Amino acid sequence: MNGNRNRNAVACGGCVLSMAGALTATSVWLAWTPTRIRLGHGFENEGMDLTVLFTELPLVFLAGAAVPALAYASLARLLSGRRTRDDT
Repeated sequence: MNGNRNRNAVACGGCVLSMAGALTATSVWLAWTPTRIRLGHGFENEGMDLTVLFTELPLVFLAGAAVPALAYASLARLLSGRRTRDDT
């Protein structure tokens, strides 16, 4: 029963970390100067290109969610594998 609780805690931690990574990556991308220029903050909307919302934004969000989740999953797997080897 305790193993299920640990697995649930690990899964919940991975989800929280994944969402934090996605929101952080999106915030950094929006603050980046080339992105701000493409979204209309250039001089007299020069270089405005709203297609970045359909091309770059989903990729940034997914990468921001995937990288922390994969790192967390590999670390959790490494630590749980070490723990089971030490217990036997």
